[in-house]
Amino acid sequence: MRKQIEGSQAIAQSVATCRPGVICAYPISPQTHIVEALDDLVRRGRIEHCEFLNVESEFGAMSVAIGASAAGSRVYTATASQGLLYMVEAVYNASGLGLPIVMTVANRAIGAPINIWNDHTDAMSQRDSGWIQLYAQDNQAAADLHIFAFRLAERVSMPVMVCMDGFVLTHAMEQIDVPEQEQADAFLTPFVPRQKLDVDNPVSIGAMVGPEAFTEVRWLAHHKQLEALAAIPGLAEEFAGVFGRRAAGPNDHLGLVTDYYTEGAETVVVALGATIGTLEDVIDELREAGTSIGVLGITSYRPFPSAVIRERLQHAKRVIVLERAFAVGIGGVVDADIRMSLMGLDIAQNTVVAGLGGRAITRASLRDIIAKSIAGDVEPLTFLDLNEGMIPA
Repeated sequence: MRKQIEGSQAIAQSVATCRPGVICAYPISPQTHIVEALDDLVRRGRIEHCEFLNVESEFGAMSVAIGASAAGSRVYTATASQGLLYMVEAVYNASGLGLPIVMTVANRAIGAPINIWNDHTDAMSQRDSGWIQLYAQDNQAAADLHIFAFRLAERVSMPVMVCMDGFVLTHAMEQIDVPEQEQADAFLTPFVPRQKLDVDNPVSIGAMVGPEAFTEVRWLAHHKQLEALAAIPGLAEEFAGVFGRRAAGPNDHLGLVTDYYTEGAETVVVALGATIGTLEDVIDELREAGTSIGVLGITSYRPFPSAVIRERLQHAKRVIVLERAFAVGIGGVVDADIRMSLMGLDIAQNTVVAGLGGRAITRASLRDIIAKSIAGDVEPLTFLDLNEGMIPA
């Protein structure tokens, strides 16, 4: 049903259609509206056979999620920023145990100094945790990707983060086609866990593993990511067949990336999240002025679709990677993955770090930095709208 609705409310309603058995959460901005709405839906009986646990911390939330999932329940939670960092030990345990938990990460900067606004530093810090990471470029994609995430998580028995820009999406009012229960039921079959704790057949999970087997455990985590990479395109087609739209958006390509005028483009900007919408507006303006340029949006950041990205970018002359996070002391995070994907190709590449701590990414600034990049007038690592006067000499 299409309605004018806040992003967080749409996510809550979308998650509700997935019929979770356990929802556990600790409130932290900007995800709080999601779990408040889910709490209300559970309290009013709108989600049947579901237990909502308001726990004492984010670590408690993920610990409950692990226990409930291991016991055979479909489980959802949400967090952001320092909350994600607080649950990190359990985050690694969830993926190591192969539990199909779905978690919203309402992307927010990490302090200090304290900052509650949007960038991607929180989720990027967990890119190697073993969790699948899907990034939404608008609230329609965010609502749809949660249903998609449950299906994918249960297909490969691995946890999934759905990452959406905090405040930029979570608190934005948009026209969203909120998934109907009948559609969700058609796409997401009842949960049948691959592994389930049973008091009549007791076993231990998460036991210590020594040097003789730990490499094999980590190899298995990598193998499951590759399994997810292979599964996503087929699930994306199935989703489109049920819902009549693409889960990642109208420009979705194989469920892995979104593709906006990259075919034949001399310059391609690569980005994740809500910035893609602004970039598409800028690309429309630049193409009208005769610039050969496109945008490649990454939906599946983990697993990373290297082959698809190489195929979409191989004919470009230059690639600009726009990032809302960076690796202190070295540079771009996503940039490094793109460089590996394009290894051996003669393509100029530079990183533009933008929007840290919620700083606005304007069309004027994007037009300016793109023009400078095309002219070769930027450093390999550039910070958009950096106020050098604010930095001590």
